[in-house]
Amino acid sequence: MLEGYIPIFVMLAGGAAFGIVMVKLNELFGPKHPTEEKYTTYESGMEPVKSARERFSIKFYMVAVLFILFDIEVVFLYPWAVTFKGLGVNGFITMAVFIFILLVGYYYVWRKGALEWD
Repeated sequence: MLEGYIPIFVMLAGGAAFGIVMVKLNELFGPKHPTEEKYTTYESGMEPVKSARERFSIKFYMVAVLFILFDIEVVFLYPWAVTFKGLGVNGFITMAVFIFILLVGYYYVWRKGALEWD
């Protein structure tokens, strides 16, 4: 049963080994010219004015989580659309219920103001 997954595991192991070997080869043979300028923080060519430990608003995280939630749910629509003809009426009703629940959740989030960006 698991024999079908052996090529996948071999590819993952090979990719991980290749990545590790390349990083180690770069550490061994790569140029090493550390200067003070290379160790400074760089962001858009400007010196940072605040600490990187600054607190973010919870709305930032709410928008990010909601985006991921709705984005992942929408991903389920593609396989359904590909196999739409083969699923019949039962598949259509199931997806209609899924989309309805998705829209109810979207409406709830919208009414609560979680999508408002101040």
